[in-house]
Amino acid sequence: MNDLVKKDQDQGGLIPYLVGRKSGLVLPKPFERDIYLFDSHVAGTSHVEGIEEIGASLQEGDHLVFYREPENSHDPQAIRIETVRKEKIGYVPRQDNVVFSRLMDAGKVLFAKVMEKEMKGTWLKIKIKIYLHES
Repeated sequence: MNDLVKKDQDQGGLIPYLVGRKSGLVLPKPFERDIYLFDSHVAGTSHVEGIEEIGASLQEGDHLVFYREPENSHDPQAIRIETVRKEKIGYVPRQDNVVFSRLMDAGKVLFAKVMEKEMKGTWLKIKIKIYLHES
């Protein structure tokens, strides 16, 4: 019973064996978690070409990826927001980005989840929740 994995297949124990077999087993890292930080919205959506099509594919709960733009001429604390399909949808609002940009500059991973969306003329209003991913 103590020999669940054959000796010739043993690459360090049962867990590496199961993960290495591409069994679909996803093991959380110890202490890995997403910490909710703040409610905000996506700024600048009216300046994004094709935002109507991008917005149509966004669903509540979708993850959005943050990228720092320290060389942005309009705002040195700028944080660009993209979909997981690498489609730019806008920015974290200037009034909200000072602390978040510092966290990202320190190597922290921030992301957002779509909470609501509503098309108002050429402006796609996207409400988001911002999270810190800690691993």
